[in-house]
Amino acid sequence: MTTPRWIGIAGPTASGKTAAALAVAAQQPVEIISVDSALVYRGMDIGTAKPTPAELAAAPHHLINIRDPLQAYSAAEFLIDATRLIGEISARGKLPLLVGGTMLYFKALRDGLDDMPTADPATRAALDAEAQAKGWPALHAELAAVDAVTAARLSPNDSQRISRALEVFRVSGQPLSFFQKQNAIEKGAIYAHRQRAGALISLEPQERSWLHERIAQRFDAMLTSGFLDEVKALRARGDLHPDLPSMRCVGYRQVWEALNGDWPMAELRERGIAATRQLAKRQITWLRSMPDRQIVACDAPDALQQVLKAVSASKTGRTGQ
Repeated sequence: MTTPRWIGIAGPTASGKTAAALAVAAQQPVEIISVDSALVYRGMDIGTAKPTPAELAAAPHHLINIRDPLQAYSAAEFLIDATRLIGEISARGKLPLLVGGTMLYFKALRDGLDDMPTADPATRAALDAEAQAKGWPALHAELAAVDAVTAARLSPNDSQRISRALEVFRVSGQPLSFFQKQNAIEKGAIYAHRQRAGALISLEPQERSWLHERIAQRFDAMLTSGFLDEVKALRARGDLHPDLPSMRCVGYRQVWEALNGDWPMAELRERGIAATRQLAKRQITWLRSMPDRQIVACDAPDALQQVLKAVSASKTGRTGQ
């Protein structure tokens, strides 16, 4: 079995990915590539549980603090950046270690992306204006008329995905589902190649209650460390708003809404923890769609030892990846 070009450590939020990566870095010559759509943003440190300066110094890290919160960062951009970094790190004789919980990024790296129209700011702005006037359920009904397949899997209030699907249709004249179907065969070939190229270690709890407790402890620690002040500073800039991808990150959205007076500040902790649990649930669902992953029980006493063993086995090509 061939040695993988990269090794990934994935898992839901608060599952111990950073600790696992640093344990690997202490034993192997690695460079870490962040697979996290929130860690790309500068000035968003507490609410993203960004690695500390000491942790960042333990091994070279990439794709952290590369965007201002006003700027978007897409899965397509991640795919380009990560592919380049994997090659550069390998050329330096080190192991590319991809670590994070943004499963769409892992999926892009392993499966490729649909070849479809790029974002069109003017069309998106027009859709946002229509949504303000008519509401997202009305635009969802419009989507159902031109792309029933996509509309059927979206909530009437899923603003981000409804906007993107309508944008694709208006720009190209073809529904989003058309592009996804057209790329199915090509993606199958890409998938076979990606499977040989990378090995994925997945940190998953045996007991969901263990993860829920970790999530609560982490959110409490964020609040104690000044999470509210961090969001206040972002709001004070004056150029950010809650519809930006950066401000839609779990935790930031809840703090923004609390500071906005949308609901009592006393509810912040409960709402923040609930939203983070929902994120973890979605992440685990994504992981379960990757049957080739190597599962490590993150709530096991020897979880770090299991990760180290899995990485060593993967490097010699003994895991079937």
